[in-house]
Amino acid sequence: MSSIPRNKDELELAINSIFPKLMSDYRAVPANEVRKLGIEGNVKGSIISVSDTLAYLIGWGQLVLKWHRLKSQNQPVDFPETGYKWNQLGLLAESFHQKYCDWKYEDLLVEFESTVSEVFLLIASLSDHDLYGVPWYEQWTLGRMIQLNTLSPMKNMRTKVRRFNREFI
Repeated sequence: MSSIPRNKDELELAINSIFPKLMSDYRAVPANEVRKLGIEGNVKGSIISVSDTLAYLIGWGQLVLKWHRLKSQNQPVDFPETGYKWNQLGLLAESFHQKYCDWKYEDLLVEFESTVSEVFLLIASLSDHDLYGVPWYEQWTLGRMIQLNTLSPMKNMRTKVRRFNREFI
């Protein structure tokens, strides 16, 4: 299998292979370390916490679901999000951190699991053609947009969380 899923089965398999490992990594972080700054953030020079990485993944997952919901209702979508341009993704990441900054870590884990479950349900509800057979946003298929905004960030955050666990635990 290539590193970039090319069909529905590969997308489901790729998410299924990373998600349980990532959850295990998150659950390995001691409660007193979840807010410790020690992970390179999405804004150059910024340092974030493990909790912030969860907020980031939840934020992007929820955006993917929002995009699909709006498009399926033939409503306009502000990509990537209202008030943000594609060249402002660092600011968007910071907005996710802010949105979830007061959440308990366990609640973040539950919300992340719920968001990934919703993404899975979305993928399951669509055909391979819906996901990979037609352009969905500019030249990108919906499957590719899901991969770019959920699967890829999960892989990236898993690397960061594992590094944090090695260095600080």
